[in-house]
Amino acid sequence: MIEVVASMARGSVFLAGELMECLVTFTNPMSHLSTSASSEMLAWASAQIHCQFHASENRVALPAQGNKQDVQAESETVLIPSRGERGQCVLDTPPKILFCDLRLDPGESKTYSYSEVVPIDGPPSFRGQAVKYVYKLTIGCQRVNSPIKLLRVPFRVLVLQGMPEPPFPQDEEVCPSNPFLEEEEVSRRDSRPLERALDMLMVTTSRRYPHMFNITNMRGKVAKFCIFKTVYRLGEDIIGTFNFSEGDIPCLQYSVSLQSEEEIQQQYQRRPGQTPSVTGHGRHLESCLHTAFSHFSLPIPLNVTPGFSRDIVTLRWRLHFEFVTAREPMEPPTVLQNQSEVTVWAGAEHVDVDTFSWNLPIKVLPTNPALASYVSQFTGTNTITI
Repeated sequence: MIEVVASMARGSVFLAGELMECLVTFTNPMSHLSTSASSEMLAWASAQIHCQFHASENRVALPAQGNKQDVQAESETVLIPSRGERGQCVLDTPPKILFCDLRLDPGESKTYSYSEVVPIDGPPSFRGQAVKYVYKLTIGCQRVNSPIKLLRVPFRVLVLQGMPEPPFPQDEEVCPSNPFLEEEEVSRRDSRPLERALDMLMVTTSRRYPHMFNITNMRGKVAKFCIFKTVYRLGEDIIGTFNFSEGDIPCLQYSVSLQSEEEIQQQYQRRPGQTPSVTGHGRHLESCLHTAFSHFSLPIPLNVTPGFSRDIVTLRWRLHFEFVTAREPMEPPTVLQNQSEVTVWAGAEHVDVDTFSWNLPIKVLPTNPALASYVSQFTGTNTITI
């Protein structure tokens, strides 16, 4: 038998357009001292990237694909990377041959390097309620006159989509100059597509200026809300402040939720007027009666999918606000300055309230893939024995 181990060189999260590298090791685990030890032979091995798309039949109506045969004969030498996978393959790279006619003596191992640029025009990795996009690196190998064995290594792809236009000419540098770097190092760094994209991403999400909103309902003004930016990276904290002292209506309680909205394009909806699927990713709840100022902080998880749009599905992000306000003015407790005893204030037993909600769209962009690798559910390593 032969043990095959595939290990990605730098984590399991990649930005579209980034070069992915994987080391594939083939080992004959038998000891040369064993009496039954013998050399092992492999006819060939190849590797390629593919993306599988799967849609919920209850939410998505896809056009008929016809009857596709996904059966591979035992003696077949053509690699079908998506064999046995659910859904349909929407993207694959050309296969690359790792070797032909490999002979391994007992205890011997050989390592081959596979590298490929993650396609820039593909969808991001996404597991939604209606659709899923899953990326895998598939390594196929075969003994002579034996069926093909597939080793799959799942990984995550981030797509940089929906970035606003930069506020400076394209020929200017997108990152602060570093006087400690030689000019050759700076030019070499700027020539790498990944680092240029990360620099642009950092500049785009670092711009801050206050966005002010007046929160009102049918009875009057409730509060003034301030948020310092509406474009964020994965892993950032969303911070906002409320000023209730300028309100005319008492606010008893508010909540802020970070939500993603998964919308199927109209021509693919199973039912006319189908509502988008909303998923919550964090919530802040606070009581604020007789409070002049309040703030909240909501972290954006590193393992969620940034906003994107494809021909079938669109993913958007928003902040969902809910307010509970009193219908009548409520007098604050009176505290005398010279009072020696402690005053206990009890809230009203019954208050007539109104509730209303508000959605604020925001943009969520990717982050450095090395940072996202720390919380990835994928290890970037997989093993098979053939």
